[in-house]
Amino acid sequence: MDTPRSSWRNTTHDWASTVDLDHLASVRRSAGTFAPGGVRHLVLEVVAYAADEAECSDRGEGRCVVTLHPDGSVSVADDGRGTDTRVDDRGHAVKKPVMATKDLRFFDRPGAQLLPDGHPRRGMSVVAALSEWLVHTNRRRNGSWTQRYEHGVPVSDLTPVADDGSSGTVVHFRPGEDLRATGALTADELIRLATPWQRLSVEVVDRRAV
Repeated sequence: MDTPRSSWRNTTHDWASTVDLDHLASVRRSAGTFAPGGVRHLVLEVVAYAADEAECSDRGEGRCVVTLHPDGSVSVADDGRGTDTRVDDRGHAVKKPVMATKDLRFFDRPGAQLLPDGHPRRGMSVVAALSEWLVHTNRRRNGSWTQRYEHGVPVSDLTPVADDGSSGTVVHFRPGEDLRATGALTADELIRLATPWQRLSVEVVDRRAV
């Protein structure tokens, strides 16, 4: 028998809550604090999760592809396990609320991990809150789906997608206009910043000039 969702709290997220509006609003009010350096920092927040997956992989390594799109959006695709899910007492799939609630590792504990840009890691909810839109596509052995967010708030249900036999996540997001204006982002810079993640192979594809 499944445990009540009220007790679904682990070291990263509280599964009982799907959206934390106060948290998202707080992030938006302090964009400069949560995304110092603009888009660059948001990309590193996403790549950090791909690095986590690489560390946990049976292979002891992983790969991700960062794509810079002409409309100012960025997508990060990894070959990890996919975002975790659970089944509630009605048999419905429940996804871990990584986009719309705070990551407890980085908000409720002192000494947050630093990202390669030297700024504290805060988690995926910062990326979602500071983006005009974000689409999260998840491929996991027990099901594949996609979901769209606007300013951190889900605007669609989990939409099933065809299973292609792979696992991993794709996070495609368009940062807010103010963040996009904070400075040019280059492929060489992203590859250099990702160097500390030794178990993660990072490829950057720049489609802006195509």
